[in-house]
Amino acid sequence: MNTYSPMTFLRRGAGIALAMAAVVFSAPAFSAATIVILNVNAPGEGFNDPTPVAPVGGNTGTTLGAQRLNAFQAAASIWGSHLTSAQTIVVRASFEPLPCNATSGALGTAGAFNIWRDFANAPKPFTLYPQALANKYAGANLGNNVPNGLGQDIRARFNSNAGLPGCLEGSPFYLGLDNNFGSMVDLVQVVLHELAHGLGFDTYTDANTGALFLGNEPVPVPSIWDHFLLDTSANKLWINMTDAERAASARNPRKVVWAGANVTNAVPSVLSLGTPRLIVGGPAAGLAAGEYMVGTAEFGAQLGAAPVTGQLMPVVDQANGTGLACTPLSAINALAVKNNIALVDRGTCTFETKALNVQNAGAIAMIVADNVAGSPPDSLAEDATVSGVVIPAVRITQSDGAALKTRLSRRSRTASGVVADLGLNMNQRAGADSLGRALMYTPNPFDDGSSVLHWDTIAFPNLLMEPFETGDLSHDVTPPRDMTLPLLQDIGW
Repeated sequence: MNTYSPMTFLRRGAGIALAMAAVVFSAPAFSAATIVILNVNAPGEGFNDPTPVAPVGGNTGTTLGAQRLNAFQAAASIWGSHLTSAQTIVVRASFEPLPCNATSGALGTAGAFNIWRDFANAPKPFTLYPQALANKYAGANLGNNVPNGLGQDIRARFNSNAGLPGCLEGSPFYLGLDNNFGSMVDLVQVVLHELAHGLGFDTYTDANTGALFLGNEPVPVPSIWDHFLLDTSANKLWINMTDAERAASARNPRKVVWAGANVTNAVPSVLSLGTPRLIVGGPAAGLAAGEYMVGTAEFGAQLGAAPVTGQLMPVVDQANGTGLACTPLSAINALAVKNNIALVDRGTCTFETKALNVQNAGAIAMIVADNVAGSPPDSLAEDATVSGVVIPAVRITQSDGAALKTRLSRRSRTASGVVADLGLNMNQRAGADSLGRALMYTPNPFDDGSSVLHWDTIAFPNLLMEPFETGDLSHDVTPPRDMTLPLLQDIGW
């Protein structure tokens, strides 16, 4: 899975000097804000790579380095056209190797070069802002006053090895400017995502521990982000929480929302009606009755407003009592799931293989119980080698699976008395809570570099600022396609 990774490179008052050749590229003059790219790659590397390439998708560069710069500039121009600032935004950028393996890794990483509080005209006192935004209000580039600050506002790095053997194999960057990336990873999208982090789609609070930023401050200081992060379980904004409360909130799945008015106003035009859910009831449900979070499948029938309803029946084909459904079901298991919803366990084979086996036995839907702890449940990946699945399938957490199995252990071979209802909650938008506020990504366990700093992955359509590259995005950062600009407007852009 390809991941984006935000990063705050330097803190307020800190500085660093790099001995690299620098070439400056500017956004077009028509931009409402001028974004300047400071290329700090050494000769022959990254943006200066002389490897010949053919023009692609409107990118007329004839070398690999030139095409990378053109794609970066296209993203910078998009942001420049939507932002307002009399201060030039300087992005220190490079292509270099980033952590990765054959199947996963970082596509890019970016963050504010410095962060500031209580500058001239600051919208909120005693609150940390990213340098580019602080510059806008202060009417000056504050980084010019920091030793070795060099007046730079954002530090951005992108993975020069993406798509090569051993690093995100099969996922090279597409350098065209037309969003026609096919199975590749669109570099313009990745740069848009990372620049958003550098512009302020970020917190300087340690989301893992909940500790506010200290640095060289006499007392900890909150981020502008913390003024808009609301935990609906505690009904508290992060700015009003203790460290322990913030740390718990960062691990409170689908209970943390963005409380800014611009984002909330954008939700109805951006997010689709219908949140996937599982409702369990029936005469034998007992304490297992209730609503469950689910991860949807990339294959089979999609959940709809008209739910799929049936008795929930477990597949048991292993000596330890689990049901993998990796081979055609036995007569006993087939009898159990026929015309019912099959409950199987994750493991050994692909999800689509399991779905095909229970479907062939007559099941009308499949629920996969995870085999590792964690919430919310992830999606079910497609298997390109398997075809023919037409039933809906979802994933639930390991703990929810255990609760359901406890009730199902009392079943007969053909009936459980536990009824599952799989469908969409048409009173709630996918990616928002019941009051229409956008959900933030707060999984448990904590996902370092992603938790709190992105939209929840249940959002539909997929959004630019989700933690994972999804392959179905555009270059639009505004409603009705996206909510990145409204969030930046909430923090002061």
